[in-house]
Amino acid sequence: MLPVVALVGRPNVGKSTLFNVLTRSRDALVADEPGVTRDRHYGTCRLGSSAFLVIDTGGFTDAKELLAEATVRQSLAAVDECQVAVFMVDAKDGLLAADRVILEQLRRFGRPVILAVNKTDGRDVEQALSDFSEIGLRSVLAISSAHKRGIDGLLGSILRELPETSAEDAIALQMQGTKVAIIGRPNVGKSTLVNRLLGEERMIESAIPGTTRDAIYVSIERNGVPYVLVDTAGVRRKSKVEEVIEKFSIIKTLQALEDAQVAVLMIDAQEGVTDQDASVLGLALQAGRALVVAVNKWDDLSPYQRERCVSELDRKLVFVPWAERLFISAKHGSGLGDLIAAVDRAAASAAANFGASEVTKALELAVASNNPPMVSGHAPKLRYAHFGGNYPPRIVIHGNRLDSLPQSYVRYLENFFRKHFRLSGTPVVLDLRRGENPFAGKKNVLTEKQLQSRKRLLKHVKKR
Repeated sequence: MLPVVALVGRPNVGKSTLFNVLTRSRDALVADEPGVTRDRHYGTCRLGSSAFLVIDTGGFTDAKELLAEATVRQSLAAVDECQVAVFMVDAKDGLLAADRVILEQLRRFGRPVILAVNKTDGRDVEQALSDFSEIGLRSVLAISSAHKRGIDGLLGSILRELPETSAEDAIALQMQGTKVAIIGRPNVGKSTLVNRLLGEERMIESAIPGTTRDAIYVSIERNGVPYVLVDTAGVRRKSKVEEVIEKFSIIKTLQALEDAQVAVLMIDAQEGVTDQDASVLGLALQAGRALVVAVNKWDDLSPYQRERCVSELDRKLVFVPWAERLFISAKHGSGLGDLIAAVDRAAASAAANFGASEVTKALELAVASNNPPMVSGHAPKLRYAHFGGNYPPRIVIHGNRLDSLPQSYVRYLENFFRKHFRLSGTPVVLDLRRGENPFAGKKNVLTEKQLQSRKRLLKHVKKR
């Protein structure tokens, strides 16, 4: 494995900003307020021929709230996992009692600690460093993560504490496997599902809606098959989204959808299918993702409640009959094997590829079974088709008057192709391309020889 470096410190000292600088990304949410980061967030730092993993952590705090305590547990887990801890402090605040408490906790793990004095812009660097001299750490550096100052020195100190690992190893060890975005409204059990599949408390679980704020990527392996699970922030109605952080969280969710091969839409069985569930589902369809619907908290329902829930699913999800529905309990672990199997089927269908002859033959069978209706006395001509790409499968159909095909017939073709090729859990996109007249726009110009031939033909017709 790659060596691991954990960024730790009080809330709002610049850990997420430094994480984005080291990983050369914008993966971590950054806002000028404390407590934005809660879960552990992993990224890769590549520097020449060397590489290491970076963990962005939530801020250490002595608050007794449930979320604060869970965030501290996640931070301590990151320190336990790392080979080097970068302890970040704020030059503007100086050395606080909270910093001393954090340092005591870090020393219990016996890891090398590098002190990074952040936000030194416009300040006397020597004075800023002297404020922290009593801590007694060997490596103390002045940096500005926001303006990327002092980063080279920090990287040098980190690399001196780490074993050598090549950048090629970093590429080989990147997250691989089917990317599965877990989406849904707040508090439907997304983080609980990820933790249950992992078998550990990797994500913070809470009954408080909006606990997860970032899109967190986690690698797992089931039955020898690799997956990358993406725990996303819950999506609420636009009218209720007021905080800037929540708006950024929704953007992260949309980016995770675009990056995934399969979306697992989680629905709370106790609440049924809400309008917001349909809105989240629309986001997955807009992204063209393969889809599995996971109805969570199923174990807590009575037989009558289950019957009503199934009836409501049939009624409200009628526009996605191709999406498999699984009834699970993320808390108790029931139905998770079936869920993974459905994800596999959806991923395989979304990645499908067919030859032009196969697709054209399927089109001919579809037309023979159900001819397109006539419009204004003319019937559209569907001549041939070919495969246009995957994720989702795209079928290009060529013919005449295709713009007059009614939507009902287009849906018939989509369902026919899905059934013919045994596609499960994925949308099918039809690209209708009208055949153009090759002589359209060209002047009717005849050569002299053609004119003479036409005149002779006319004379012959007149004589007869």
